Amino acid sequence: MAADARVLWVTGAGTGMGRSSAIEAARSGWRVALSGRRAEPLAAVAREIEATGGEAMALPTDVTDQAAVAAARDAILERWGRIDGVVTSAGLNDPQRTWADQGLDRFDAILQTNLVATVRVIDASLPSLRESGGTVVMISSYSAWSFSPGSGVAYSASKTALGSASRMLNQQEKSHGVRCCHLCPGDVDSDFLSMRPSVPDAAARSVMLSPDDVGRAVAFVLDSPPHVRIDELVVSPVSQG
Repeated sequence: MAADARVLWVTGAGTGMGRSSAIEAARSGWRVALSGRRAEPLAAVAREIEATGGEAMALPTDVTDQAAVAAARDAILERWGRIDGVVTSAGLNDPQRTWADQGLDRFDAILQTNLVATVRVIDASLPSLRESGGTVVMISSYSAWSFSPGSGVAYSASKTALGSASRMLNQQEKSHGVRCCHLCPGDVDSDFLSMRPSVPDAAARSVMLSPDDVGRAVAFVLDSPPHVRIDELVVSPVSQG
């Protein structure tokens, strides 16, 4: 791999859309830093990337912890000296999704993971992204693009707010060449479905997007020419309600 290969930081990289995004990016020649809470899935993804000639580093990280995020950023810069892209895929929801049954502790945890942690990781990376004219992909949700009552109070609020954060980033950092895509996937057959009040069965899952579908969309954004900004991208299965 070339010494000046682009470096991508992916959060939530151990499973699902984060994993697929990391693998697809590595196929395109990106060096990939993998963050997530659990060390074993990250190590497995790193091995998968390295087995096909790519470069990866596993960085177990709680993205809700500011010091941990800063430490991960520093480790990336120490090894590779740059950050050219960020994909934020860490997410959280809860089966209890209405004003009547939600708990504020859980509400706060969802916002901290989906919104605040996303901003935290981007903020930590921004000096490097300014230098490289880098790309950010915020993996958000169909519910951020089209109001979806079933997604829940906290999840809907946190994902909708990402749309505003993405627009602000594009407006305020365009002079540095930084560009952000608010990526809104519809139903995806992933472990995240276990957080639904009623977990979909095999028949329902069979018509959903796969994590790899989303990974390919992320790679498309990351590999677009530097003068092209994809402000928002909605990817949904034909079956989406």
